[in-house]
Amino acid sequence: MNGPSAVILAGGRSSRMGLPKAVLPFGASTILERLIETLAGAFAEIIVVAAPLSDEPFSIDRTLETRDGVIVERDDTAFEGPVGALRRGLARACGEVVFACSCDLPLLRRELATAICTMAESHEAAMPSVAGMLQPLCAAYRRDAAMTALAAMEAAGERRLTTVADRIEVRAIEEAELRVIDPDLRSLLNVNTFEDYARALRLTRAG
Repeated sequence: MNGPSAVILAGGRSSRMGLPKAVLPFGASTILERLIETLAGAFAEIIVVAAPLSDEPFSIDRTLETRDGVIVERDDTAFEGPVGALRRGLARACGEVVFACSCDLPLLRRELATAICTMAESHEAAMPSVAGMLQPLCAAYRRDAAMTALAAMEAAGERRLTTVADRIEVRAIEEAELRVIDPDLRSLLNVNTFEDYARALRLTRAG
């Protein structure tokens, strides 16, 4: 399979929102479906990492039943965090470079995702850096290097995905570079609260 893969993590608890963020309505679909539509065509495959069937707060299968070619990979244990979920998604991926994002980025731009992947081709990862903070869930990874690091983190009981940057060689993408593609950095707007959700909807309506 040629080209990069994409992994979307959709197995979280959504504790701050109180509702599953992936299936919040966004336009004519849901946030998860919008993300898939954004990434489709630019990536060789799209893998959605979900909670175990018995624990998921909504039906991924029903949500994606009309989406051909989307692979659903399930966590072994519910709500264990992004470290194991990302490792599982990378293990399922065929691409040597994998774009990984959370399921709460409704304004993600395809052009930014593909540019990040291009930047990762000569590094072990490429991550946006906003206000001095790396963004590991809107990033691209060299599959094998990242899987090794994530497996070591799991073995050590490390649940903070941000620390993966201490274990692999990362190309940090500064805000000025990001703004060339996404002037308002809308791609990085996480919908963690209802206020974030309302803001994302407003930005979409404003164009």
